[in-house]
Amino acid sequence: MSSILFEFASIEQYHAQLQEGNVTCLQIAEHYLNRIEETKHLNAFIEVYRDEVLQQAKSLDEKRKSGKPIGKLHGVIIGLKDVICYKDHTVSAASKILKNFTSIYSATAVERLLAEDAIIIGNLNCDEFAMGSTNENSAYGKVLNALDETKVPGGSSGGSAVAVQAGCCMVSLGSDTGGSVRQPADFCGIIGLKPTYGRISRYGLIAYASSFDQIGIFGKCIPDVALLLEVMSGADEFDSTVSHQEVPAYSKQLQSDKKYRIAYFEEALTHPGLDPEIGSTIKNKIEELKQDGHTIEPVSFNLLNYVVPAYYVLTTAEASSNLSRFDGIKYGYRSDAPGIELTEFYKQSRSAGFGKEVKRRIMLGTFVLSAGYYDAYFTRAQKVRKLLNDQIELVFKDFDFIILPTSPVTAFKAGEKMDDPIAMYLADIYTVMANLAGIPAISIPLFKHSNNMPFGLQLMANRFNEVSLLRISNLLLVGN
Repeated sequence: MSSILFEFASIEQYHAQLQEGNVTCLQIAEHYLNRIEETKHLNAFIEVYRDEVLQQAKSLDEKRKSGKPIGKLHGVIIGLKDVICYKDHTVSAASKILKNFTSIYSATAVERLLAEDAIIIGNLNCDEFAMGSTNENSAYGKVLNALDETKVPGGSSGGSAVAVQAGCCMVSLGSDTGGSVRQPADFCGIIGLKPTYGRISRYGLIAYASSFDQIGIFGKCIPDVALLLEVMSGADEFDSTVSHQEVPAYSKQLQSDKKYRIAYFEEALTHPGLDPEIGSTIKNKIEELKQDGHTIEPVSFNLLNYVVPAYYVLTTAEASSNLSRFDGIKYGYRSDAPGIELTEFYKQSRSAGFGKEVKRRIMLGTFVLSAGYYDAYFTRAQKVRKLLNDQIELVFKDFDFIILPTSPVTAFKAGEKMDDPIAMYLADIYTVMANLAGIPAISIPLFKHSNNMPFGLQLMANRFNEVSLLRISNLLLVGN
């Protein structure tokens, strides 16, 4: 297979190379397929659609040469997290219970990418049913961080982050229920955007917790992330929770020299769980932004220690309900034990089909929804969610953004936290807030720790204010 020297910088630059005739879609497809083969040991991909990728690339080259109008994502190589449906391709949520299940339709987000001439190169490894922060809870084995293979890539969208980090695709899609796009982006040194809840249709996204889940985007530059958001956003008759708000031309509105008002939570930057170097680096960045003319002020936020418990009570309750459909009867894995009655059949199929972390969360969710505990846990967590929403709305009356760390630590060693689920859950302290409130949030790769691992800065904006969020992110990255 022919190999070319190709360094991906942005979709815009790639399109310029195509138009000048310096490269073809077919050459680029071959380049990425070779790269996936070279980095196979990272375990980012579950399946690579080799033959159809080459076929699609050829037909896109013909389309371009014939002078027909080309799509906004013409020839752009994209990877999909294994929770996003793509018609006639397997989708399993990295779980044994859905092994070899072939999707009978495509997610709306995927349809919109394909309509703009994108090439889907393969599906990407993740934590089972998007439950986890390390990509170690997968039926296909763990994913390795390309910067240091002894470290985790973050989760649950670890494969999606590593695919972009290691140059195996140009951009990728993940899903973010409590930080599953932003935290792996942070650990892998790339951009991870979680849009406003309902900005992108969830139709075709395998549900974990329906009032939290949102398809998110990984990329290496803000214009690329903005373009994907622009293409995928908007109303969809198949998702009753999707927003009908007009979709701005995000990729055309990135330039701005506006000075912003930014809030930060003192409690977040002095939290005992935060790596001191991450805390001091972000405080220094805050001082820099002040010197650049932005207004940055501390805001009191007394709910920080409640957000993780509230998040896990609510998401596990929703997961317990959502995952009840995987029963071994209609599709997916089923127990082959002979002569057992129905309840035992369900029990055996689900016990063998689900992994340890998924079973833990289903049981926790069933418990918090059970009689006698519903008010003590579920109702109380809903009250915390309401208080959080009210507090965040007040903040956004006076400020454009909230600045936070993305994660309290940099990428840690594989296996390090697997025996302590509580420590693992508490690592989500800075990301779950955006999902509880349904607001957009982004992790941008600005910093490097003295341990040589990257870490990002997290910014949150008010609902549907992605334009400003992308603008300031672009400003920070270009100026970095």
